[in-house]
Amino acid sequence: MIDSLLEDVKRMDKYQFFYQVLSFAMIVSSALMIWKGLMVATGSESPIVVVLSGSMEPAFQRGDLLFLTNHDNEDIRVGEIVVFKIEGRDIPIVHRVLKVHEKQDGSIKFLTKGDNNSVDDRGLYAPGQYWLTHKDVVGRARGFLPYVGIVTIIMNEYPKVKYAVLACLGFYVLTHRE
Repeated sequence: MIDSLLEDVKRMDKYQFFYQVLSFAMIVSSALMIWKGLMVATGSESPIVVVLSGSMEPAFQRGDLLFLTNHDNEDIRVGEIVVFKIEGRDIPIVHRVLKVHEKQDGSIKFLTKGDNNSVDDRGLYAPGQYWLTHKDVVGRARGFLPYVGIVTIIMNEYPKVKYAVLACLGFYVLTHRE
């Protein structure tokens, strides 16, 4: 099978190969444009996230794909599921709002907790941080697809799988003539 694919590449003239490379670049740029469009439409820097742990079970399972929005004019409410980032950590956390504290100046602070966790998230926050603010929020869960994100988890836990899949897709796009 691989030998026949290599033969296809050898038989292509340079213009065909250049056309295939351009087609691949158009696919990648289209995906990026769709992602940026979703960012603008949802107000979230990450409109789609994957649940990476079991801390929100039974509401969400590991591998569920969440759809987020993050519009500034919406107040944060107790019981709402938010995705937030902690300073110094790269991976966002998906947890439920446990308490909301509104100050007299109108600013809002809130505390979160995973449904499957026994204590609140203050141990996860940055040192000296006891509440989250709106600037920490990446988005609010508006919908989900169960287990669709398990592919992402597998690719992150086993990088060789990710590179193999990407190599196969790239090779297919470059050699496929339609």
